[in-house]
Amino acid sequence: MVKGFPIGVIGMYRAWPIRWRARFPGSTGAMLLAMMLAASAAMAAERPVVLVMGDSLSTAYGIEQETGWVSLLQERLDGHARVVNASISGETSSGGASRLPELLGQHEPDIVLLELGGNDGLRGLPPSQLEANLAGMIEASQTTGAGVLLLGIDIPPNYGPAYRRAFTDVFTRLADNYDTPLVPFLLEGVALVEGMMQDDGIHPTSDAQPIILDNVWPELAPLLKGNGVELAETARE
Repeated sequence: MVKGFPIGVIGMYRAWPIRWRARFPGSTGAMLLAMMLAASAAMAAERPVVLVMGDSLSTAYGIEQETGWVSLLQERLDGHARVVNASISGETSSGGASRLPELLGQHEPDIVLLELGGNDGLRGLPPSQLEANLAGMIEASQTTGAGVLLLGIDIPPNYGPAYRRAFTDVFTRLADNYDTPLVPFLLEGVALVEGMMQDDGIHPTSDAQPIILDNVWPELAPLLKGNGVELAETARE
């Protein structure tokens, strides 16, 4: 009946309701289905890919997954771009740097969001190590043609002003050196605000997630626009 079409297309055609197959019989229906599948695949391929490399701040730690800022980002994009969340709770910059090359090859992202460093700071690791790891990730991403957005983070003041300054300066210096957009502090308007942090004082609540996304959006929007995303249709009302 539909000789000459791949077995997968034939199976999908036969799964159509009888009334559809009656309207588009035999090879005509199979050809229409094949064209629809090809168009769908082409549209998916044209969508820019946004790869998020982060830690627990980007994995919706302690809250429902769909309320996390990365999920809210995918919702706001409304299918105009595909978001791949490769974040892992507890991830350090070293771990992210070791995983990134494979992820770049697998997903071929157009935009890479780097949200790492918080666990380096909480462990008191050398800021120079953080800088080297993030620099390598920026270079690897830019080599593939991807745009990079740095999401900066701060650490509690009890780590001392010198260490804290050296830590936060890493993000500013990298943004300058690699001409990369920067969100200076991902948790602006969230950290130390009542009701915005979970009991551990480290992870934001679900109420804080829209604020985090709004912190990211102004720097992410130009990268999306540069990749053909219609911002007027994706921006939140």
